[in-house]
Amino acid sequence: MLKAVKVRLYPTTEQELALAKSFGCARWYYNYALNACIQHYEETGKSLKLSVYKAYLPQLKVEHPWLKEDCYSAVLQCVAINLNKAYTNFFEGRAKFPRFKSKHHKQSIQYPQNVKVLGDFLEVPKIGVVKAVFHRSISGKIKTVTISKTPTDKYFASILCEVEDSASQHRGDKTLGIDLGLKDFAIVHNGSEVTKYSNPKHLKRHEKNLARKQKKFARKVKGSNSRNKYRKLVAKVHERVSNSRQDFLHKLSRKLVDDSQVIIVENLHIKGMVRNRKLSKSISDVGWGMFINFLDYKLKASYGQLVEIGKFFPSSKTCSYCGHVLDELTLDIREWNCPSCGTHHDRDGNAALNIRNEGIRILSMDGGNPVLAVSRQRKTNKPQGGKAVVVETGSPHPICTQMGVG
Repeated sequence: MLKAVKVRLYPTTEQELALAKSFGCARWYYNYALNACIQHYEETGKSLKLSVYKAYLPQLKVEHPWLKEDCYSAVLQCVAINLNKAYTNFFEGRAKFPRFKSKHHKQSIQYPQNVKVLGDFLEVPKIGVVKAVFHRSISGKIKTVTISKTPTDKYFASILCEVEDSASQHRGDKTLGIDLGLKDFAIVHNGSEVTKYSNPKHLKRHEKNLARKQKKFARKVKGSNSRNKYRKLVAKVHERVSNSRQDFLHKLSRKLVDDSQVIIVENLHIKGMVRNRKLSKSISDVGWGMFINFLDYKLKASYGQLVEIGKFFPSSKTCSYCGHVLDELTLDIREWNCPSCGTHHDRDGNAALNIRNEGIRILSMDGGNPVLAVSRQRKTNKPQGGKAVVVETGSPHPICTQMGVG
C-alpha cells in the first residue's frame, strides 16, 4: 500500500538557489522533450517513444554541462517518465494535451531514490540536508520524494512510502446517502434522519480582499519588484482560499467515513454544470469532485465502500414514499407535495433519501453481492437512463445484512 506524507521544508538561501537550478533544469528538459515529440509527430505522424527522448540526455549533458552540474541525474529521468504519463493520460481521455512548463508558477521535481529522513531533516542529493517539519512519522520504504515550490515561495516535500496494508477498523456501520448542493454543501440521510452541512463559500469570503489586491497588481509595471510583491500577495489570498476549502472537506469527509460503512453519492457531471454562467463560480468553489475523491480514498483505507449512482437518476423528482416521478421540477422549487400520495417533501432531503435507496437497491442485486462497474478513475463510465452503477473501493464484505437488505 502506498501512502504519501506532505511536509514543509525550510531551505537555506544556498539551498533555495540549488533548488531553483534543479527546477530550471527539469523544466528545460521537459520543454525540450515535449517540443521534440511535437516536431516528430508533425514530420512522421507518429508519437515519439519514451526511450528515444530518454536517450537524448547524454548528448544534452555534453552540449549543456549545467544539466549535469546543477541537477541530479535521476530527476531528469523522472521528467521523461512524467512526460510519457502526460501523453498517456491525453490519449486515454483523462487530461488535455501536455503544455510547456513556465517558470512563473508552481515548480516541482521528483527524486526516485537516495533521499533520506534524518531526524528533523531531509537529505536530498545535490541540495544537502534541508530543515523539515514532520507532523507525523515516516514509516515504510521511501519510494519517491517530490519537492515543490508554491507561488507564495513556500517549499514542500511529498514523501511517498510503501507501507503494510493495515486498514483501521470501522467505528460506524451506517449507510449514508449524500446529495450535494450549493446552499447546503451536503445533505446526508442515514435512513431515519437527515443532516445538512452548510456551504462555507470560501471564495466569497475573500472576494473583496482578492479584488482589491488584483487591482493593485494589475497597475504595476511588468518586471518590477513592486509587481512581484503584489503577485505574491494575490497568490497568498488564493492559497488561503484553497487551504480553507481543503480543511473543511477533509474534516467533513473524515466525520462521514468514521460514522459509516457505505456512502452513496451521485456521479455528477461537473464539467457540464460549470458551463452555466450564473453558477459556474459557485460550482467551482464548492469542491464537489475533491470531496468525492476524499471520501473515496478514506473509505478505501478503512475497507469501506463508495457507491456512485448514475448522473441521470431523477433523485430530486422522485417521491421517496411511493416512487412517483414528476415530469418537471425547476431549481427554484425547494419543497413540493407528491401528486400521487400527497406526501410533503423537502427537495434536498428527499433527494438524499432517494440516492440512499437507489444505492441499496444496486447493492442488493445479484444475491446481495455488489455489482462491480467501471472504476471511478476511468472516464469511459457512461451510465444510461435511470440505471445506477456502483464502484467498490474496498474489499467485499457482508454489508447487506447490516443494512437489513436481503
